[in-house]
Amino acid sequence: MDRVDALDSFSALLTDEGRALLADLRDYEPAHELATATRLRREHPAELVSSALGQARLRQRAVAKFGAEDAAAMFFTPDGVEQATRTSVATYRAERFAALGVRRLADLCCGIGGDAIALARAGVEVLAVDRSPLTCAVARANAEALGLADLIEVRCADVAEVDTSRFDAVFADPARRGGRGRIFDPEAYSPPLSWAVGAARTAPYAALKIAPGIPHEAVPDDAEAEWISDGGEVKEAVLWFGTGPGTRRATLLPGPRTLTGAGLPDPVPGPVGRWLYEPDGAVIRAHLVADVAAAVGGRLIDPTIAYVTADELRPTPYATAYEITDALPFHLKKLKALLREREVGKLTVKKRGSAVEPEELRRKVKPQGPNAATVFLTRAAGAPTMLIGHPAPS
Repeated sequence: MDRVDALDSFSALLTDEGRALLADLRDYEPAHELATATRLRREHPAELVSSALGQARLRQRAVAKFGAEDAAAMFFTPDGVEQATRTSVATYRAERFAALGVRRLADLCCGIGGDAIALARAGVEVLAVDRSPLTCAVARANAEALGLADLIEVRCADVAEVDTSRFDAVFADPARRGGRGRIFDPEAYSPPLSWAVGAARTAPYAALKIAPGIPHEAVPDDAEAEWISDGGEVKEAVLWFGTGPGTRRATLLPGPRTLTGAGLPDPVPGPVGRWLYEPDGAVIRAHLVADVAAAVGGRLIDPTIAYVTADELRPTPYATAYEITDALPFHLKKLKALLREREVGKLTVKKRGSAVEPEELRRKVKPQGPNAATVFLTRAAGAPTMLIGHPAPS
């Protein structure tokens, strides 16, 4: 389907007939799609039914990011669902913009409008720009569907042609996927990161959404870098301009809880103690493991491994604590015998610095019994090690 046909098909969903079809499909069941399509095609054009069914599938996929209520009212494209920011993350970022006093913002590469929606709900007036006519039509429909059209202006244009000088802030989310999948080189983003950085510097405040794996050396000196996780899963990194140049932050949602780096040296490695701390992924990406170690009075188990160990339990929101009962050289038969002796049937396997795959280990040890345990496959003092324990009490 070419761009014109795709736009026409989407526009048909905005007609009274298209909206009625989507309402009929609100409780759409994929297992019954053939029967549903057959029933609907008796009363509606086949092409419109196909478009409505496609939209119903996308809305179901979007629930994980946007929640059931918003997803049921919004419109999506396949790429839009894939690339959109999760609502919890977009809301956090929007509230941070609002706290900075931002009232008018240019959202460059706006996609289907997920970030613009969060910004508008935070009271920010948004110019949302994208070069795809279909994407812009979807973003415009979403602003109207959620009652935010007065705060969101959608413009179909090349972002390089937008004058950002009259805005309090700029937000840019360059495309990080191409025809061959995910793009890792920041200069291969669309538009390139260097262009986005230049655009960011034209406004008092700016934020650039980037992949969390960005090398620290690629972060501009005048930017603050923030890594964000949601429910323990790292979602993105953001380069902020106009806030704290050189700052490194890890923000954990829900919360938010933010750890700001103090520029501490790497902690000295030492023997495995009674407690093991697994830092949140955002903390690791932000290179703030030393800050967690300082907070819990801990040390690394190995210079190259992001596990912190300590002799006392000091709870921290930035790491999950485990009580370690056994620290042994890695040996599959010994592990299997130990788990059998302790009647461990519920086995959680974590790895860092080990070539052994958790599922492979689980198949080989064949856990059985009423008890639970956690096994860490890692290195300690340079040697392959298995640590056995369980989560610390809340």
